[in-house]
Amino acid sequence: MCPLCQSGSGGILHVDRARPYIRCPECCLVYVPAPWHVSPDEARARYDLHKNDPDDAGYRRFLSRLVDPMASRLPLGSKGLDFGSGPGPTLCRLFAEKGFAVENYDPFYAADARLLRAAYDFVACTETVEHFVEPRKDWEQLAGLVLPGGLLGIMTGRVEDGMDFARWHYINDKTHVAFYSRATLEWLARRHGWAADFVAPTVVLMRRLNSGD
Repeated sequence: MCPLCQSGSGGILHVDRARPYIRCPECCLVYVPAPWHVSPDEARARYDLHKNDPDDAGYRRFLSRLVDPMASRLPLGSKGLDFGSGPGPTLCRLFAEKGFAVENYDPFYAADARLLRAAYDFVACTETVEHFVEPRKDWEQLAGLVLPGGLLGIMTGRVEDGMDFARWHYINDKTHVAFYSRATLEWLARRHGWAADFVAPTVVLMRRLNSGD
């Protein structure tokens, strides 16, 4: 069963030496079935290897692919959340330099559950949604964190038509278990009442529509 849309008619897209990859015909999510997921301890050990240095110019440029277009669409003074801030929070600094206050949440490194009981003008989620082991539940949580009229920014590698999936570097990380195409993100936008703006090959901005929009 698809862990995002609950469809039961998925077929195998690819199998490598480590695991199978299933493609859902309904929402187009490509996913790794749960029996092939790594344990939380194994995932944490992998994340501990990430070199997320807030002072690294290359890393800052990488994150600016999301921060710059997102900041240009936000009113000054907007308050946000970095969902999946990782071991070296950097988005908060980039947004602060542009006049926005951002809280950091991460299930491994900054697991303050109080932050998930609030709602924000914007939520940034970089290189995180591909780790969602329960994507339906996790996307529902993301949707609930954004105020009406607010903005959700997603950065993730995207499954493209005609790509050589078997050679895609993104599947080499065994903590990556959910892979999104444009069609998947459009499905999510329809489900949650968002207007999707695909601003870059790895970045989509989702505006939560007001009830009258």
